[in-house]
Amino acid sequence: MVQTPSRPLAVSLGDPAGIGPEVVAKCWDGRATFDLPPFVAIGDPRSIAHVWDGPLELIDDPRQADSVFDYALPLIQISSADGDLPGRPSMSGAHCSLDSLEIAVGLARSGSAGAVVTGPVSKEQLYGIGFSHPGQTEFVAERCGVSHGNVAMMLAGPTLRTVPVTTHVPLAEVPHELSAALVEARGRTTLRGLQRNFGIAEPTLAVSGLNPHAGEGGMLGREEVELIEPAIAALRAEGWRVTGPHPADTMFHAAARARYDAALCMYHDQALIPLKALHFEDGVNVTLGLPIIRTAPDHGTAFDIAGQDRADPRPMASAIRMAAYCSANRELVE
Repeated sequence: MVQTPSRPLAVSLGDPAGIGPEVVAKCWDGRATFDLPPFVAIGDPRSIAHVWDGPLELIDDPRQADSVFDYALPLIQISSADGDLPGRPSMSGAHCSLDSLEIAVGLARSGSAGAVVTGPVSKEQLYGIGFSHPGQTEFVAERCGVSHGNVAMMLAGPTLRTVPVTTHVPLAEVPHELSAALVEARGRTTLRGLQRNFGIAEPTLAVSGLNPHAGEGGMLGREEVELIEPAIAALRAEGWRVTGPHPADTMFHAAARARYDAALCMYHDQALIPLKALHFEDGVNVTLGLPIIRTAPDHGTAFDIAGQDRADPRPMASAIRMAAYCSANRELVE
């Protein structure tokens, strides 16, 4: 049974021409099967009507969702100027998705919503309307008054949580992006997030090396000796339980995963390949370091299948369920 927070969750639909409206509607349809708490969708009702003929109820306040949720999908209306069709993104749809995100974040910041779950957006379309952030994560951080450097992207599934120190940079640039200060900051954000969002009082963090065999004492690379080990030592000096640097190829089998609460990895694929291998359908993107809870399904807009009743709602259901879990935990510790 999912932990139920005291306030409904705010779910932005994402781009109205993508699969966000379809998967959110399917989540409400399958709310009992997916074990989902009350949530309110935020977006253009026409985008849902194009892909679903179920009951919608327009509301003004997320707190009304509790009384509506049993018989209709609660929706706070944000209208696109042109009423986008599935699979046909537009500039007006990009404005709608950004407005939906802005409202969802504002509701969580004000305390009206217990968490934000963000539907998939098109960065290309957003950039076309002047969006200046690398993605939704950075936008949410800015709106919360948090520096991008103080947040971390966690990918979380039932048996594994991973956090990449560097994210969307070319592999050749990773060694230049890494620093002891960055590894330390990401590690500290992860450990605090495990306490606040996951209710783990004394979390254990396993830190990977960058090079094969974690550098073999400097024989296969110096990053472990010069960057990663000093960061681990600094975190341990603060009283955190941190192990490593570990060879990445031995960190993710079942026995190894049982020894830590999250794995801190040096680059994108090092963190995401094991997570997606184990939890492709139910892995969730959780942003750590924010004053609010924010989760997202780990998929994109999928314009190519939008409107064809082919979108799988399980990733969105996992994101909603994870948001509820984290929100309920944070209410307990704060």
